[in-house]
Amino acid sequence: MTDALTVATMLIGGMVILLAIGAPISISVALPSAISMVYVLGFEDGALASAQRMFNGVNSFALLAIPFFILAGVIMNNGGIAIRLINLAKVLVGRTPAPLVQTGVLASMLFGAVSGSAVATAAAVGSTTAPIQAKQGYDPAFSAAANVAAAPSGLLIPPSNTLIIYALASGGTSVGALFLAGYVPGILWGLTCMTVVYFYARRHPELKAERWTRPREALIIFLQALPALSLIVVVIGGIVSGFFTPTEGSAVAVVYALLLSFIYRSIKVKDLPGILMNAARTSSVVIFLIGVSTIMSFVMSFTRIPALLADSLFGWTDSKVVVLLIMMIVLLIIGIPLDATPAILIFTPIFLPIAVSYGVDPVHFGIMMVFNLSIAVISPPSAPVLFVGAQVANVDIAPVVAKLLPFMGVLVILLLIITFVPELSLWLPRLLGFL
Repeated sequence: MTDALTVATMLIGGMVILLAIGAPISISVALPSAISMVYVLGFEDGALASAQRMFNGVNSFALLAIPFFILAGVIMNNGGIAIRLINLAKVLVGRTPAPLVQTGVLASMLFGAVSGSAVATAAAVGSTTAPIQAKQGYDPAFSAAANVAAAPSGLLIPPSNTLIIYALASGGTSVGALFLAGYVPGILWGLTCMTVVYFYARRHPELKAERWTRPREALIIFLQALPALSLIVVVIGGIVSGFFTPTEGSAVAVVYALLLSFIYRSIKVKDLPGILMNAARTSSVVIFLIGVSTIMSFVMSFTRIPALLADSLFGWTDSKVVVLLIMMIVLLIIGIPLDATPAILIFTPIFLPIAVSYGVDPVHFGIMMVFNLSIAVISPPSAPVLFVGAQVANVDIAPVVAKLLPFMGVLVILLLIITFVPELSLWLPRLLGFL
């Protein structure tokens, strides 16, 4: 018990101190984990075990899916795919109130599902729609807030790197089941944002709906966007049908996105080194985080921290509702300074065994975690998506935060619904035989 308390203090205290002084998240996880390992096993054994755990943590064929999906997202972000999806969203939105903002929300869902990155979605969609919205009299702060709020839907709608990371951290939860489980919550996220925009537009009648797109024009726009949408069908359909694994599907996504960008003539061969370097930087950070988090997971398991925490919760309450609420609050708070990836890697080994002991399905718990952390990545003061959304709209953070609060309020309500109505997540994977 003493060792567990000491190790927990070293891990949490070390991370808090390092994050407070501005250290990178990966270092803030790595140093306390390695020091705790040395404290538990001694210097020689601790150093050797840390190296072994890091190697074992990244020595996974399934892990290759992450850099491939990241590369596919970077290619699509530079390949002219965003503007075609935005044009399609504008057609689908039609004459709804505040159509340009509604278009941005729907485009975020489409592009987020293709790219799998909230930050890339906020940058790609916001940089394209913000100037047009400003010219037509939309409040830049509200437009930016809607863009920020809608961007994380891509963390839930597959293919999602965040769900793949949870699958690894949870010890082998089916990626296919997680992908299918993410569809309904991800779509509900987007529809919730569109509902907030609708009620905002009701109070601003000057944001008039535009004309319906002519059928011939709509058909052309749909055909232009169809190849990009087909990427989702090819990749997810191949994974769900068992035609290829998630890793093989990620490689297919790269080839498909590259061919599509060349067909669109939006990427040239000379652009490839920069694209590869961009993807390599992002991938290396994620892979390193996965490696160092395995040290932390081992130390916590060795000192029985998850078991002791579970015993404490069991001793304090036997209510499943209370336990899940505690977990949600912790994830919402911890997800503000931490990115979704380290938060999942750190807290999945702690919370998942407790949740399972209360009868929560691991697939459902994964969706709950990702939904929690998706709200956290847009929450002030340190949310990366918030900063990117405000920057591309060329507005200050403070007015964007004020307009973002209604979105966050309804998303928290939706989080409660997703948490306590598990069938919203589980019915589709169950229907297709993944559960």
